[in-house]
Amino acid sequence: MLLNEGLPVTRLTVLNAADRPVQVGSHYHFAEANPGLDFDRTAARGQRLNIAAGTAVRFEPGIPVAVELVPLGGLRTVPGLRGETGGPLDG
Repeated sequence: MLLNEGLPVTRLTVLNAADRPVQVGSHYHFAEANPGLDFDRTAARGQRLNIAAGTAVRFEPGIPVAVELVPLGGLRTVPGLRGETGGPLDG
């Protein structure tokens, strides 16, 4: 099954530096994911995981995981979440 065909892909390595597992859903603004996850948040701004809708990735403590991110679509407005964006991503 092809997902997000034609969208630009950003590849990052994520390390869970916390002491318990962290799960991130398919359409969550990845830059605002749990602060226990260590990755390039600037590169992740405006992006989500490149996985099937309704699924998630689980990050176990101390294990680096390679992920692919794709741009958020639609109006590209992030409604609060952790309070870091709370509005339009562009402009």
